[in-house]
Amino acid sequence: MGFYDRNILPHVINCACATRPIQRQRAKVVPQAAGTVLEIGIGTGLNLPFYDASRVQRVIGLDPSEKSWELAGKRAAHLGFEVEFIGLPGEQIPLQDDSVDTVLVTFALCTIPDPVAALHGMARVLRPGGRLLFCEHGRAPDERVQRWQNRIDPWWTRFTGGCHLNRDIPQLLRQGGFEVCAMDTGYLPGTPRFAGYNFWGNAALA
Repeated sequence: MGFYDRNILPHVINCACATRPIQRQRAKVVPQAAGTVLEIGIGTGLNLPFYDASRVQRVIGLDPSEKSWELAGKRAAHLGFEVEFIGLPGEQIPLQDDSVDTVLVTFALCTIPDPVAALHGMARVLRPGGRLLFCEHGRAPDERVQRWQNRIDPWWTRFTGGCHLNRDIPQLLRQGGFEVCAMDTGYLPGTPRFAGYNFWGNAALA
């Protein structure tokens, strides 16, 4: 990991993922989390203010970036629940089987190198009856936008820490062992269409 990835990229992502449209998306999904929560790609902790402290006992945040942990740690102060950080890639979850009530993944499946393997790991640690809450951007339904996504994606990934514009989020969820229970989709206002098509909802173990 070079200087840019260690010291600059976390701040770039923090700013890009803290825009008003994305924060509104977080507000729709994060408060539904309950019990012991595993947050995949916790990053700089942008989701932390949106948790409902009356429903959450503990949040386990997984992220490979040490710089992001530092920023997240500041946001974790004075919350009404415990926050623990785990510094491992999303494909490697060092938790026991059936050990969390909720898995939360927001704007992370676009970046994880092997999202299907990561989702299988999430399914392994999720208790029967638990839920996967998700909010992701990905492949748009419009062919013209898809063409732009495919053109831009190779260089986009180089400067955004591996983020992909054109992943098929519902298909990834199915391949990863989940059944989508509820999902909304749409372009986020004020966001470029090639990067702004969102999927959000919840899924259960298939």
